[in-house]
Amino acid sequence: MMKKYITFLAAFVVFLSCGRKAAVMPPAPRFTTISLIRTTPVKHQGRDALCWAYAMLATIESEHLMQGDSVNLSPDYVARMLLRSRADRLYLTGAAQPLSLRGTMPLLVRLIMTHGAMPYDSYRCGGDVAMACRKIEKSAQKAVRARTGIVRWRGKVDDILDRDIAPLPYNIYMYGARYTPVEFARSVCRPDEYIALTSFTHHPFGEEVDLELPDNYSHDTFLNLPIDTLMSRVEASLLAGHPVCWEGGTRGGTFSFARGTAFLPDESRTVTQEQRQRAFETFSVTDDHCMELVGIARDARGRRYFICKNSWGTGNPYGGFMYMSYGYARLNTVAVMMRRQERQMITL
Repeated sequence: MMKKYITFLAAFVVFLSCGRKAAVMPPAPRFTTISLIRTTPVKHQGRDALCWAYAMLATIESEHLMQGDSVNLSPDYVARMLLRSRADRLYLTGAAQPLSLRGTMPLLVRLIMTHGAMPYDSYRCGGDVAMACRKIEKSAQKAVRARTGIVRWRGKVDDILDRDIAPLPYNIYMYGARYTPVEFARSVCRPDEYIALTSFTHHPFGEEVDLELPDNYSHDTFLNLPIDTLMSRVEASLLAGHPVCWEGGTRGGTFSFARGTAFLPDESRTVTQEQRQRAFETFSVTDDHCMELVGIARDARGRRYFICKNSWGTGNPYGGFMYMSYGYARLNTVAVMMRRQERQMITL
């Protein structure tokens, strides 16, 4: 009896699966490129909360490509240095707070200025950064109970990072020259080369503000501008051949990596400064993700989009790139970071 029941159930499942039409994704929208900046290959951050590092490194890489210089940087080295730098505080505060891989765009620049950078091919992860993070956190709890001391604790952290990410190379070679990590970082990025911008009315415009973001652990500051000015700066930078790092919200169902697009349900109305502020204060726009902006395009209706290089692999209609409408960007941009132009005046 049981055998007949199983046979019937299997046949019923087959009938249902054959009788149902497979879900078909709508065809990907076609876009006409207005401006496009060269990029390094799309990377995949996996399950690591390191989009801010991937996006800002990609921005630095594209800046060099547009200058005729080929640079491809290692996110895994940044992840190692981040965990290494945060491990001391984790231990000395009694492992009271969880260890995090999260951050914001300015943190990337400070990290590489302090701890250096490496080429992508010199330091590639053979393990799991998220696993290393969890192991350090668990080891810190044991070390605190054992009162291990900071010197022995640092040795333990380095052992975990060597095993779960990769051992550090002795030297960095680029174009026949030998560099330390800090020397290499300063050859690809100056400390004051990039400026971070935001646009919210709970702070005065024209001032550097400590933006209240959960991931802004280091209290990095952002120049606060009206949204019209910020959008104009982003567009001008891209048209001039300089990439922009974007940080913002991906909620609401209209941001889809699978489709490769991000847009507003109603693109007919211009998002106001007041609407942006309300969305930020009510947490409908939050600091969710970072991407590199590399160009401008328009759709069949003539509406403009930013071309974005994501860090979730190449599995979408545009090979890992996305198209974000200007309207979506006006509402959901939390901050951007771009190359600081010499003698550039900010018009409020």
